[in-house]
Parts: sequence; structure tokens; C-alpha cells
Amino acid sequence: MAFAYDTEVALISAAALINTGKEEPDQMSTLADLDRFLIEQDFSGSRARTSAELAAVVRLRAELEEVWTSSEDDAVAHVNRILSDASALPRLVRHDHWDWHLHATDPDAPLEDRMATEAAMALVDVIRTHEMVRLRICAADDCSAVVLDLSRNRSKRYCDTGNCANRAHVKAYRARKAVRG
Repeated sequence: MAFAYDTEVALISAAALINTGKEEPDQMSTLADLDRFLIEQDFSGSRARTSAELAAVVRLRAELEEVWTSSEDDAVAHVNRILSDASALPRLVRHDHWDWHLHATDPDAPLEDRMATEAAMALVDVIRTHEMVRLRICAADDCSAVVLDLSRNRSKRYCDTGNCANRAHVKAYRARKAVRG
């Protein structure tokens, strides 16, 4: 299953937002952290640049993590509430370097509403295609970061936040080598 490009971008951004809370120190604790994240994730539109805006994005992060680990039915309830709270009204737009894609909020809407709606609209596609299995937690024993599996065979097990896959492969290699003597 291949999602639309804007859906994949929104899902990648949602995973990246959730994972800002998985590192020490928290990667979303200052306005500078939020600025950096928004630049990295190519978010556009208005900004308040206030501590209240940062707090709202951190709350959104927790809510998206809850959706990420929910059953499909629970995810539907979360997504519907997010869209309702943001007064989402889908429409096609083209801006900056993006061709036609879907927005469901005005560019002047509060940042947290725009971020929430973008993530929720992408999660709608995940739910409608019964692909919640693509939203996972890292398989590394010492990691709780989320994983977005966009692989064809749904085989991605490790996050992109650190070297979890490399560490797991080295550990397995060493274990095999130890057995062989």
C-alpha cells in the first residue's frame, strides 16, 4: 500500500513530533526547538511564537502518541475529535514548492490546529486502509520511539531516532558468533 505523498509527509512529521519526546533532553522544550522542528518538517503558515503555542504542540505530541498506539476504533475517536476541535474543512491548495495537496485549516489557524489537522488527515488514510499495523513502537529493548513503517512488506521494526537497528544487528551477530565459538 502506497499512501499519497502528502499523507506520507504528514505521517513522517507526526512520528518525528512524537519522537521529540523520546530523547534526553526533550527535543521540544524551547521555542528554538519548535522553530527547528518546523523548519525540518517544512511547516508553513502563521506562528504565534509563544510559550502557549509550544505547550499546545507538546500536548498534541502526547495525543498523537496515544493515537499511534491505539486500536483502530480508538484511533477513529481521537482523529474525529482532533478534526472537530480544529474545525477542519478540507480543500485543495498549492503553495511554496508544493503542488496540489489537501489542507483542512487556514494558513492563519493556530499552529497546533494546523499540525493536528495535518496529522489527523493522514491518519484518516491509515485507518481507512486498515493499515494501523504500520504505526509501531521501536523493537529495541531500550527504546520507546515510534516507528512509521512505509516498507512494502511491513517489515520495519526499528525507529529512525538513533542506531537501534544497528545495535540490534550487532547484538545478534555477536550472539551468533558466540554460539559458534
